[in-house]
Amino acid sequence: MNITVQSIHFDADRKLIDFIQRKASKLTQFYDQLLDGVCYLKLENGESEANKIAEFKINIPGNQLFAKGQAKSFEEATDLAVESLRRQINKQKTRENRTILSNHKDVLVEIENKEDI
Repeated sequence: MNITVQSIHFDADRKLIDFIQRKASKLTQFYDQLLDGVCYLKLENGESEANKIAEFKINIPGNQLFAKGQAKSFEEATDLAVESLRRQINKQKTRENRTILSNHKDVLVEIENKEDI
C-alpha cells in the first residue's frame, strides 16, 4: 500500500516518514485490499504538550477510512491513529462477511423455492 506523508507548515525528517510508512504498511496484514492513503502531520497551536496530530485517510474499495491521533510526539499520534484504523478495518471485514453470508442465505432460499416447484 502506498502512503503519502504530508507535513503541514514544517518539514518532516526522513526517519519519521519511514516510521509512518512502516506502521501503515502493517495494516495490510489485516486487510489486503487497501488501495492507498494519505497521512497529514500537523502541529496544533495551544498550551497542551500533546500538540502533534497525525491524520490518516485510507482508501479501500467502495469506502474511505479516516483516523486521527493526537499525542506528545508524532510517533505516538501515528500509533493511536493506526490502531484506530485497525479497528475500523476489522469492522469493515465483519460487515463484508455478514453481507456475503446474508446473500448466501438468500441464494439458498431461492434454490430451495425452485426445487419445491
